[in-house]
Amino acid sequence: MQPIRQQFSVPFTYEVRFTVGLFQSGNPLLADALTEREGRRPVRTLFVIEDGGAAHHPTLVADIAAYAATHRQKLDLVADPMIVPGGEQAKNDPDLVRQIQQAIADYVIWRHSHVGAIGGGALLDLAGYAAATAHRCVRHIRVPTTVLAQNDSGVGVKNGVNAFNSKNFLGTFAPPQAVLNDRLFLRTLDDRDWRGGISEAIKVALIKEAAFFDFIEREAHWLHPSVRADEPMQELIYRCAEMHVEHISAYGDPFETGSSRPLDFGHWAAHKLEALTNYDVRHGEAVAIGISLDCVYAHLAGYLAESDLERILATFEVLGFDLFHEALLSRLDDPAHSDSLYQGLEALREHLGGQLTYMLLNSFGDAFEVHEMDHSVFVRSAQYLRERALTKQNASNVSA
Repeated sequence: MQPIRQQFSVPFTYEVRFTVGLFQSGNPLLADALTEREGRRPVRTLFVIEDGGAAHHPTLVADIAAYAATHRQKLDLVADPMIVPGGEQAKNDPDLVRQIQQAIADYVIWRHSHVGAIGGGALLDLAGYAAATAHRCVRHIRVPTTVLAQNDSGVGVKNGVNAFNSKNFLGTFAPPQAVLNDRLFLRTLDDRDWRGGISEAIKVALIKEAAFFDFIEREAHWLHPSVRADEPMQELIYRCAEMHVEHISAYGDPFETGSSRPLDFGHWAAHKLEALTNYDVRHGEAVAIGISLDCVYAHLAGYLAESDLERILATFEVLGFDLFHEALLSRLDDPAHSDSLYQGLEALREHLGGQLTYMLLNSFGDAFEVHEMDHSVFVRSAQYLRERALTKQNASNVSA
């Protein structure tokens, strides 16, 4: 018998939209996004809100209820929003996934309904995974509330939770119905969450576009958490999100079936650093260290010019990032130990299916793939960041 061959393609279309006051009754953006595929029928919707966002925006639940009442011809609010923990630790708790799935079942959220996730990247990952695994994929809308979620993690097609001591071990590729960025949520961020997302923009700039890095370098003072200039931050979020979405569609591998992960530049070390510190180092902070480590490595290996390296590290420092953590030195002489940062490469190798592939930098906008790392150069790179941090600290003590 001849084999029966099936081949088909499924187009995905969604928009990343920008607004102010998403849940103000006069703003039609959310209601229109919910009914884009359903016409005029009210869409059953369950909201899941990160607890930190609910605390910083105490009227949010009431605002959602008022919005639903105003737009009841389009939005059927099935219950009060669920309030769940956020942050990376939430992705370590399988019971939270089950709670959201239980609510989807209890409130009869079917495949033409929506789960609306409001929070940072970890909450969006968690709620998106719960929705994607219910009824073989309930539609979901993302409302990112942090810089990192608005410009990076919230605009892609991945959802996931941590399991078996691995970050995002369980996950899906389930594009959202829409991503709705409301700049008002950024006003209540703490300094760390304001700053954290900028590291992802630097990541995209370094591998994609020198002019974007020039912009971040030039505006770094205004982007600092102590200043918080709105206009450059909105430009940073928009351009980073634009490049992220463009990469997913144009690079030709939106569901990561290949072995190349350009958008994971600096992340092999970041993910391991988060785990080694029990997530005391937040994702954006770990990414800043991971990028810096890989850039120092590229310089010491003879690729990246010292002047370019200095511009990168100095920009991170102007923004207020710490580029060294003691966990970098954990088991530095024992790369096979599970507590060695170097084991982040093995985790990446496993995730990619056996062939290690990660990005290094030649210059701004010029990244290339490598398949191995020299441990001795890695050690020198970690020590380089340590010495730089000590020099900076000593200079600060003298000036004080």
